[in-house]
Amino acid sequence: MAEQKWVYSFGDGKAEGAADMRNLLGGKGANLAEMSNLGLPVPPGFTITTELCTAYYDNDRNYPDNLKGQVDAAVAAIGKTVGATFGDKVNPLLVSVRSGARASMPGMMDTVLNLGLNDETVAGLATRAGDERFAFDSYRRFIQMYSDVVLGVDHHHFEEILEYYKEEHELNLDTELKAEDWRDVITRYKAIVYEELGTPFPQDVSEQLWGAISAVFGSWRNQRAETYRRLHNIPESWGTAVNVQAMVFGNMGETSATGVAFTRNPSTGERAIYGEFLVNAQGEDVVAGIRTPQSLTKAARLANNDKKPSMEEAMPTVFAELLANFARLEKHYTDMQDVEFTVQNGKLWMLQTRSGKRTAKAALKIAVEMAAEGLIDERQAVMRVDPASLDQLLHPTLDPDAEREVIAAGLPASPGAASGEVVFSSDEAAAAKADGRNVILVRIETSPEDIHGMHSAVAILTTRGGMTSHAAVVARGMGRPCVSGVGSIRIDYKAEQFTVMGQTIKKGDIITVDGSTGQVIKGEVPMFQPELSGDFATLMGWADTYRRMKVRTNAETPLDAATARKFGAEGIGLCRTEHMFFDETRIVAVRQMILADDEAGRKAPLAKILPMQRDDFRQLFVIMKGLPVTIRLLDPPLHEFLPKTEEEMAQVAASTGIDADKLARRVADLHEFNPMLGHRGCRLGITYPEIYEMQARAIFEASVEAAKETGEPVIPEIMIPLVSMKNELDMLKARIVAVAGAVEKETGTKLTYQIGTMIELPRAALLARQIAESAEFFSFGTNDLTQTTYGISRDDAANYINDYIAKKVITQDPFVSLDTEGVGELVSIAAERGRATRPDIKLGICGEHGGDPASIAFCEEVGLTYVSCSPYRVPIARLAAAQSALSTSNERDV
Repeated sequence: MAEQKWVYSFGDGKAEGAADMRNLLGGKGANLAEMSNLGLPVPPGFTITTELCTAYYDNDRNYPDNLKGQVDAAVAAIGKTVGATFGDKVNPLLVSVRSGARASMPGMMDTVLNLGLNDETVAGLATRAGDERFAFDSYRRFIQMYSDVVLGVDHHHFEEILEYYKEEHELNLDTELKAEDWRDVITRYKAIVYEELGTPFPQDVSEQLWGAISAVFGSWRNQRAETYRRLHNIPESWGTAVNVQAMVFGNMGETSATGVAFTRNPSTGERAIYGEFLVNAQGEDVVAGIRTPQSLTKAARLANNDKKPSMEEAMPTVFAELLANFARLEKHYTDMQDVEFTVQNGKLWMLQTRSGKRTAKAALKIAVEMAAEGLIDERQAVMRVDPASLDQLLHPTLDPDAEREVIAAGLPASPGAASGEVVFSSDEAAAAKADGRNVILVRIETSPEDIHGMHSAVAILTTRGGMTSHAAVVARGMGRPCVSGVGSIRIDYKAEQFTVMGQTIKKGDIITVDGSTGQVIKGEVPMFQPELSGDFATLMGWADTYRRMKVRTNAETPLDAATARKFGAEGIGLCRTEHMFFDETRIVAVRQMILADDEAGRKAPLAKILPMQRDDFRQLFVIMKGLPVTIRLLDPPLHEFLPKTEEEMAQVAASTGIDADKLARRVADLHEFNPMLGHRGCRLGITYPEIYEMQARAIFEASVEAAKETGEPVIPEIMIPLVSMKNELDMLKARIVAVAGAVEKETGTKLTYQIGTMIELPRAALLARQIAESAEFFSFGTNDLTQTTYGISRDDAANYINDYIAKKVITQDPFVSLDTEGVGELVSIAAERGRATRPDIKLGICGEHGGDPASIAFCEEVGLTYVSCSPYRVPIARLAAAQSALSTSNERDV
């Protein structure tokens, strides 16, 4: 049997891998191989596969026996290509060791550069390069990075040593330190390693290499990577690859540089090179935000009012080659690329390419323009935009005419705007979000450890870093507004405040961040709703042509209904009538109805509620103008409408004229130990049929009025909740039909309507064949169906669901994304059995899952007629439904 291959080499114009091998080689490894095959200048190296990561963890973090031989051979091959030898004192080969999962996880995992340096090889590097300062600068970088990533000595120790050294010698910039300075710093670095660990910094280059490889595999399960995977639904089982690559040096003087670039603007989507570079630097300097980078293009330099020359001006020949490579990569991958590069002594090296993270606005523009350019077709354009990212476009932006007290300005690193309380730590941000407060995370610079705080904050503000810093890249991926590099702000973490322009902003003070302009504004600024036209309208139009399922909204107020129509809703899939009962103008009558002793006592307050309900429905019918409207009859248990405290009871007694003691007894009588499974839904309709009769009359009378008002036919869909047996539905349906007959007689109008039910109990799903004999439509209430299938209370599950996810009992919250195995199986069974009885039965989903892209994909598989979701998720659902339809048709074609 052939030996398992763990290592794939690339470089020197050829590779053992290719772009379509990303599951095995990870995104970085597959793209390095692809660039090598394209003939681009890629430093030679090799990739250890994602399969090895799985084997490493399955074998208690031990490697298979045949791995070392394959790695040694691959290292020797790199040395042969570049003319150097790993560990050689005279002509040493240095390598970088980087992670590379199949899904891009920028900044989440560990990297080691300049590996292979020790007290002897550093001298060989100095001689070979003819630059002693460069060699010792590289060595100190390696000690700092390796100690932090592999040995666990916190990087702050090294930063403090360096800052103290610069103060001691009156130096401002790292580039001012000479070789003898770096020697001194290195001695201090090694001393802190010994002090912290009790062992010296490793000098054996083989030990260094295996330490770094193990650290990268180990970082797959570090806290920040696990948090990132959870936020982006990346399975742990995918694992990461490890890429070992010959070092090229951007810190060899003024003819060397390093940079990060996007082939189009990742914030706006504009077809213009976007990026930064640093002369005499290594890649970590650009993304870490330690030095302020320079613009790539002259146009960007002028726009940013930057005095330092752009790369286009400082290195015109190399810049022209870089531009040609950008064009080639974009055409080859047919997508906007995020590229890392290094210039060593005037020679360009391409270190990475990947599809670039982008804002929703940029994703739309890039997809639409690439379709216009012929790089992709309309179907591909629809598939290019993450539906969930559209959420970034659907919320307010700053009112351009509002007064702004601008206190600082930085780089517009991630667009959008938000106001919130200032906090200075990620833990505080997470705690504030849990309390329901909007906060802005203010940091000198962010690091991967801040991932949970960045996700919890409504915006991010940093005093260091450029447009490609950690804060900028992560914020854009999350859709958070971000302003970076605000050098005028001075943060005092200890005092929990920052100062700028003579002002002091303390923790808890409100500021506004405008990530589109880079402005930091004191206080809260009014916001505007966005205009959903242009690229958004174009792409959504394409999506609508490919989508099979309809998209409706969950709405019971005119504002929600109108908002949803603006976002393209094709009707209302769930109108929760109980929400209308809580209005302060009608709650008194509702309580009088509930507290009445008999049917006659209930009918009087119901008569007061009837015209209010009728007008509610009339407004919705008018807004929807002939589109379907599904109205769920009263669902929650009656005790929800009654007072809870003694003070509230006294107020209700006074407002209703009901004796306080009688009120207390009635509240006690209605109390249920498990109301979610109690006297609610259709059970209320059977016990108190006059409630459902009043609601049915309000619906039918409103439909007559709205049809006259709009000239459009109104066909209401009346939905009976919590049905578990056909007899319940039959009994209530008969009463509703009788009301319809009475309204027809009174108005002289022929009514058209449908009566259906929610499928939200397992029994209903299993008996869907019988229930469909009476129900003209099913709407899956997956919130309750999930509760009743799992036996979990959605309101209380938050206490332990996160523990289940953290301990890998489950991979995601079943109330966020539909459990396709269990709950989904019930949906599938009900759909199949419902159609067996009534082939044309209308099938929808109206739980929170109706706006979740992964759940929508399942709805497409099952063949539901429509999904219904909250108004702001309607565009998300439209795009997700189109992508699901396209994916399903592609699978059929295959």
